[in-house]
Amino acid sequence: MSKLYIVPTPIGNLKDITFRAIETLKEVDLILAEDTRTSGKLLNHYEIKTPMTSYHMHNEHRVLESVIEKLQSGINIAMISDAGTPAISDPGFLLVRECVDNQIEVDCLPGATALIPALVNSGFPNDKFIFEGFLPVKKGRQTRFKKLADEQRTIIIYESPHKLLKTLKDISLYMGPKTHLSISREISKLFEETLRGTSKELEEHFIKNKPKGEIVIIIQRQK
Repeated sequence: MSKLYIVPTPIGNLKDITFRAIETLKEVDLILAEDTRTSGKLLNHYEIKTPMTSYHMHNEHRVLESVIEKLQSGINIAMISDAGTPAISDPGFLLVRECVDNQIEVDCLPGATALIPALVNSGFPNDKFIFEGFLPVKKGRQTRFKKLADEQRTIIIYESPHKLLKTLKDISLYMGPKTHLSISREISKLFEETLRGTSKELEEHFIKNKPKGEIVIIIQRQK
């Protein structure tokens, strides 16, 4: 019986991968990779020779049916993204849903993801939290922030460096300039950094210091 394996990959340090993940990637018949060039570096590092093919947000609808057909034919397939766990703000959800609908077994391995280290490192309450991923850039953004302003759980947001200042301004606008934040960037990489302060303080910091790298924002809503 064929199976789809969802395999988390390192978000920075190449050592942040499990023995089981490496073993799985070596044993499957095919690897679906978000970017074969990026994933090729990881596979080469661990001497994984399994064939790869592209599966990303721009082609997933088009190739979905053919992937299901491969699985139904008895081929075991692993899916990886550029970093972290597939389907978490990355491609993967559509394929997993289609596998479930077609009674194809799915096995999601535990592993790297940016949101949990950033949440724990923030020092904010983490017994209850909400993960928002990337917020809308334009349409629906104001509505989303107004709803989040009433949220009592700790909030986790992913953000790109060139949109960080806009998001900090919006947090100050809808939640107040004294809203406490923790911002982690480049998690597990050489220049990993976590900064804590109010939304206004961090906005002023990043005006003076241009943000770089992948960013996770943790918003404190309870004390």
